[in-house]
Amino acid sequence: MTRNEVTEFIITRKLHKKLSWAQLAEAVGQSKEWTTAALLGQMTLTAEQAASVGTMLELPAEMVAQLQVVPYKGSLPTAVPTDPLIYRFYELVNVYGTTFKELIHEEFGDGIMSAIDFKMDLKREADPNGDRVNIVMSGKFLPYKSY
Repeated sequence: MTRNEVTEFIITRKLHKKLSWAQLAEAVGQSKEWTTAALLGQMTLTAEQAASVGTMLELPAEMVAQLQVVPYKGSLPTAVPTDPLIYRFYELVNVYGTTFKELIHEEFGDGIMSAIDFKMDLKREADPNGDRVNIVMSGKFLPYKSY
């Protein structure tokens, strides 16, 4: 059984049981953002976390074990994504990526924002002109070292 098959099964069971990502996150004891990434195959769950999800979703033991294996990260194809929502993030990086880079280097120096020491918060923001998606990303700054 592949990790992708586990992910597809989790999505199916979540729908069948009418559970939200937030409910699964509560059982896991992590944020909805981290838990969603984990259950979509991008993070490693502890034995306790995997068992909690396994119980809620009635997963076979083999799948619970798979959730504890370090995954191959990066689930998107290398080509430009075609899903409209994911494409907009691709577009955002294409348009503002150099701006992010310039401003981070100006403020912090030569380095990167970690996607490992990272957290994210996604919220709905009410707006009379149409609700907005508010995403806050926070990653540790990692300076390049001289050697």
